[in-house]
Amino acid sequence: MSVNDLRPGTTFIYEGNLFVVIEQSFSKTGRQQGKVSVKAKNLRTGSRVEITFTGGEKVEKAMIERKDMQYLYNDGTDAYLMDTDTYEQIQIPMTRLEWESKFLTDGLMIKMTEYDGEVLGISLPDKVELEVTEAEAAVKGDTTSGALKKAVVETGLDIMVPLFVNVGTKVIISTTDGKYSGRAQ
Repeated sequence: MSVNDLRPGTTFIYEGNLFVVIEQSFSKTGRQQGKVSVKAKNLRTGSRVEITFTGGEKVEKAMIERKDMQYLYNDGTDAYLMDTDTYEQIQIPMTRLEWESKFLTDGLMIKMTEYDGEVLGISLPDKVELEVTEAEAAVKGDTTSGALKKAVVETGLDIMVPLFVNVGTKVIISTTDGKYSGRAQ
């Protein structure tokens, strides 16, 4: 595919690496050939790079597959997922799921991203429901608007919650920033 066709979200292979486009811009000055600048994320390492192409260059389009999976458990070194259609189980090293592991609970439905049989990562739902396992005691009289206290949820994630949240309360946590979003119904 031509680099002129690269748009945000497009996946491509360049110099043996797999990238997804974050931003793209085209510039042309005078009689020079146009240049396509792409801010991209390496899907294998997670690093972000800026690549400048000469207009008309070619890159290979990468076909990324997304599958619905169910998180089963982790044994400390690997996370185990099950394909909900075929019941096939796969494992992913926990080192590749550092952020995601803070929200994974048994039975959680997620999306797995893979390219040519290689697992690239997982996508979590926007929000997850977790149970508070530890919470500081609320200080009587500390009722300024938006007063918060520290709490720990079942996955070990430290969060700030309103004073009324106690141990055993189920809370909704945003997976994008790891912050309290509300109390579960």
